[in-house]
Amino acid sequence: MATKLPRMAFFKDRVVPYAEAKVGLLTHALNYGTGVFAGIRGYWNADLGKLLVFRLPDHVRRIHESARLLRMNLALTEEATARAVLDLLRAEGLKEDCYIRPLAFYGDEVIGVRLHGLTPIISIVAVPFGLYIDQADGAHCTVSSWRRPSDNVIPARGKITGSYANSAFAKSDAELAGFDEALLLNQDGYVSEGSGENIFLVRRGVVATPSLNQSVLEGITRRSLITLLRDEMGLTVEERPIERCELFVADEVFLTGTAAQVTAVSRIDHRPVGSGKLGPVTDKLRKLFFDVIRGRVDKYRAWCTAVD
Repeated sequence: MATKLPRMAFFKDRVVPYAEAKVGLLTHALNYGTGVFAGIRGYWNADLGKLLVFRLPDHVRRIHESARLLRMNLALTEEATARAVLDLLRAEGLKEDCYIRPLAFYGDEVIGVRLHGLTPIISIVAVPFGLYIDQADGAHCTVSSWRRPSDNVIPARGKITGSYANSAFAKSDAELAGFDEALLLNQDGYVSEGSGENIFLVRRGVVATPSLNQSVLEGITRRSLITLLRDEMGLTVEERPIERCELFVADEVFLTGTAAQVTAVSRIDHRPVGSGKLGPVTDKLRKLFFDVIRGRVDKYRAWCTAVD
């Protein structure tokens, strides 16, 4: 997926032209993966004439929590980080859906694997962004041979840059084999998540998703959708271990995340999921979610921060 480079960036402590936000080849995070990031969506609401950032405080809180996992003492508070996101978006002037990437990383130009005695830098960029998975109405997935590492190997709750090499292995193998996305199991053989998404299945009117102790990211979209499924659609949602074979007998399967939003899965390893088409629960949930993220549902308007 080609990415249009931004005009501006927040770098260290202020908004600067993107070309001025530079790091050296010996930067610690570049060499050792010692960084954490967030993925945040901004949605353009033409009726309001404003860009709405979805669950900004929650995303900012998670990047600060991820930073603590890497012993980072960030120079900005959560409130200041949120302000930096909004300052950047005002400077960038986007009037379309976009993807916002805050990144906290160790910027020291040194050799040596460690987490102590280093200084973190915060950067933020924003770019126009549409669908992450082209086949959003019916992706064909495969269960990857790569496994998610356990929490005692690298914490799944943190969006740690180095850990995404695991996702890259699975994603490339899947796409080069003709699939749209990879599904990974954890070290115990239970379903974990996609390469960059949480996963849900529907069977006999009950929704299930891997519990947080199954080496999954504590997804903000995941949490939002559980609320919508329970409170607005009246469905039971089970957070529990899920066996691989459950994927093949499910009525519906869908992937969720900031980038993927709500992506239906129509086939897994050449087996149709349910009817092999977009299912009713996924369809209804996605329409509701899209209304929520664009600020059209008053009950959840607080989830959307306007860029004024």
